[in-house]
Amino acid sequence: MRLFLLLLVSLASCTVFEPSAPPDEELLDGPIAELSAGEMALFQRGDVAFNDDIFTAQNGLGPVFVATSCGSCHPGDGKGHPFTTLTRFGQFDGTGNHFLDQGGPQLQHRALPGFYPELIPSGATRAKFTPPINTGLGFLDAVSDADLLALSDPTDADGDGISGIPNWIDLKNYVTTRPQSITQTGKYIGRFGKKGSVYDLLQQTATAYNQDIGITTTYEPVDPYSGISIDPEVSNTTVEDVVFYLKTLKVPPRRNESDADVLAGEQLFATLTCATCHRPQMTTGPSPIAALSNKPFAPYTDLLLHDMGPGLDDGYTEGSAGTSEWRTPPLWGLGLAPGSQGGYYFLMHDGRATSIEQAIQLHGGEGQTAAAGYAALSDAQKKQLIKFLESL
Repeated sequence: MRLFLLLLVSLASCTVFEPSAPPDEELLDGPIAELSAGEMALFQRGDVAFNDDIFTAQNGLGPVFVATSCGSCHPGDGKGHPFTTLTRFGQFDGTGNHFLDQGGPQLQHRALPGFYPELIPSGATRAKFTPPINTGLGFLDAVSDADLLALSDPTDADGDGISGIPNWIDLKNYVTTRPQSITQTGKYIGRFGKKGSVYDLLQQTATAYNQDIGITTTYEPVDPYSGISIDPEVSNTTVEDVVFYLKTLKVPPRRNESDADVLAGEQLFATLTCATCHRPQMTTGPSPIAALSNKPFAPYTDLLLHDMGPGLDDGYTEGSAGTSEWRTPPLWGLGLAPGSQGGYYFLMHDGRATSIEQAIQLHGGEGQTAAAGYAALSDAQKKQLIKFLESL
């Protein structure tokens, strides 16, 4: 009897001291709703490949690289931080990258023993890119090209000082995967990456394997160290599992939506014209994944390029974007960013802003009016706007 009582006490003590799981609204990872059993199996396979597969010299890492796994740059599927920020170099205008024979477009700053990491070549312009959150990407991927062009205003016809445009890119050896893709002089609309220079999540994934980890695939067969094509080091099945995983990660959860200050901040967000670029509502087009097809969602982006002024001009570009043009980043998940950034904020394309307020103040060019409007708010109104952004 005494042993039985001791066992009960022991079990109760373990229960008391077990850490509770974070509430769902504080977690970025997890699948979208309405996936079939087969789709859930694909999601789980992709989850393992993305987060658990660690590469070494024995299974294809490097010899020069940035990271040893996909998940190491996106902890918990969240934003990266200064230690995982990437460096791109070699293109200063629309004529393309001029340093592909010297390691461009990405700096691989780590190397296996016996090899030397890359250095930035003399004369190459560069920019730093902080890894974005991964969640909700399938919804962005499923927006139609026609919808993006409808949002574009290249000549600022409405006179509001904002003229978002798409980045027209060369697909190289990739094939179009989006229904009714629109082409212009052989180029297609990019929607991922800081400059909108990536067409879809397949291109994003294969390029990341290649440029971040030094892994070749049938989609990116050229070894970034030797510059020659080699046998694939990761199978198409694995690449496609990761793509499915990224497509079916859930939308970042909102918090405190009914709070009075959050609601007041949301109204200020619209009044200051922030919503002209950071659009609260989009709708997906047809998708082979039923759970993504024709769905409204709230990413707070237009997926277009905007000229953000000389303060954000790094002298580097990709595709048809100008050096001061950046794709509007989605704001969903913003309030959860410190969870993967060491408890701090590292915002803008390179993490230079260490608070939401500083990120707003750095807006120039097409964002200057909104930044000036924020500066003119009362302290109480600024807090309301920040509280709204933290709720996303």
